[in-house]
Parts: sequence; structure tokens; C-alpha cells
Amino acid sequence: MPEEPDELVLSDGDVALVPMAGDADADADADEVSFVVRWQGEQVGRVELLDDGLGDGDLLWTVLPEYRGVGVVERALRLAIAWGFECRGLHRIEARVEDADRDGVRAALRAGLLKEGIARGALVAAGARRDTMVLARLRDDHPPESREGFIALLNSSLPTKRAIAQGVLRDAFGRVLLCELTYKAEWDLPGGVVDPLESPAQCVTREVREELGLDVEVRSLLAVNWLPPWRGWADATVFVFDLGFADEELLVRSTLQRREIRAVHFAAEEEWERHVAPYNQRLLAFLSTHAGPTAYLEDGLPAL
Repeated sequence: MPEEPDELVLSDGDVALVPMAGDADADADADEVSFVVRWQGEQVGRVELLDDGLGDGDLLWTVLPEYRGVGVVERALRLAIAWGFECRGLHRIEARVEDADRDGVRAALRAGLLKEGIARGALVAAGARRDTMVLARLRDDHPPESREGFIALLNSSLPTKRAIAQGVLRDAFGRVLLCELTYKAEWDLPGGVVDPLESPAQCVTREVREELGLDVEVRSLLAVNWLPPWRGWADATVFVFDLGFADEELLVRSTLQRREIRAVHFAAEEEWERHVAPYNQRLLAFLSTHAGPTAYLEDGLPAL
């Protein structure tokens, strides 16, 4: 571990961290080190680093309101983080910021901490519980000013949207294969949620193989359907593929994944209306008369 100077002052130009009284030597055995944040010689805030002795550190800070959105905070945090890794031998530094504190979250991100998730109701303030954003940086993460570090920051902070891939498989009479599910009342098209780094087309073939024991061929993309929030589910984008026509022996050959699929049925329009969710009723009604090209739908209806 590198030796620490007798009088520790961390500096980045006109931003400096100065140990508070009692921490003048930033004792390597202390479990808490507090710094005064100075900007152009003026005291504007405070940063604390709590060391659990096991290689993990917690980062806390407070800065005068007028300095929160002008770059002082992230520069001060970078100094504290670098010191924690280099001089305290930490492997992980974590911060928890109120999710609604946009300036605080932004400063933590720009200091190189990556978003890891939301701790619901973890902060008690003014008699109310609030959500906090958990952010952290590992010792071997790429520096935030590097290309790799910038990409990692964006990957951790940009919005994500659930993607679903489903397939339309018809029999000789034009009926559509629907799955009777164990975990909800409505029947649904075969398919499922797209895994990370998996394409929607790969997903639908994988899901049909896993849940029905069938190998299918993706013919074309029939529609992209955006689903608004519904019954507690967040919004999602559904890729609906044409899986062609099935022969008469398909249901005999199928091997159902019983924990998810109770039965499969080739259903005509009168059965759609009784068994599928309203958005799928609209989707199937549209597809029954749509010959191409790929359609863009919102909640099962044409949007353009």
C-alpha cells in the first residue's frame, strides 16, 4: 500500500480535499475519514469515506446548494475515490443517493460510480421513506474519463425497456397457436422475454423449443407492438414473428414445459375473444387481415 503524506491534502486544481480536525494524518487504521471540500480556498462542503476494514467503503457528502451542479462535487468525489483505492486499499466504494436528487446522482456518475439499482424506501427523511439509488465503483473499473469508462457509465444509467418476442404459428385452417399458461388466466402467443445479448428472433425460437419442444423457423417480422403499462407490468416492446404453418402432427410432437404451459390450442377468432388479453385481441384481429409490410402498432392498433 502506498505511503501517505504526513499532511494529506488532495487537490485537483482549484478543488481540494483537506482532512478535518482530528483526521490530519488520515490514519490508515481509522474506519472513517472526513474531508473539507474547498473550492478556490473557500469551504463549500464535506466528503466522508467509511472503511469497513474488509475492502469496502461508503462514500457520503454534502455540498452547499449553489455548488451542486457546477462540477465541484464530482471532482471532489473523484479525489476521494482515487485516495480510497490507492491509499486505503479498498476494492469497492459505494454511495447511496436519493433517487429524486438528480444533481447528486449525476455527480456520482461523473465521478465514476455506476448505477446498480434502487433500494426502495431505504432513506428516511422528514418522516417519509424515499427510494435511494445505489451506485458503486470497483478498483479495477475503467477510469470515468476513458472511452470504456464512459460507455460503462451510459450502460448503467440509460433507460432500459423490456423486449418480448412472440410468434404466430397457424394451422391449415388459419387458426393461431395459443398457449394456455400456468401463471395467468389469459392465453398468449408462444414466446417470451428477450435475454440480454439475445436477438428477438433468437429468443422466439429458443422459447418455443424450451416451452413446447418444437423447432420453428422465423419467416418474417409481422409487427412491432408497443405495450403500455398493464396490470402492474411496466411497458414493453413486442416483436411478433411469422412462424409459418404447422402440420397436423405438431401438437402430437410437442413436449410442454409443465411449469409454464398447461396446454396449447389452435384457436379461431371467436376463441381469441374469450381467452386472450384485450391487447392481443386487437393484435390478432389486425394480423388476420394484414399481409405486410412489417407494421408498427401501439397497444395492438396501428399507430402510423
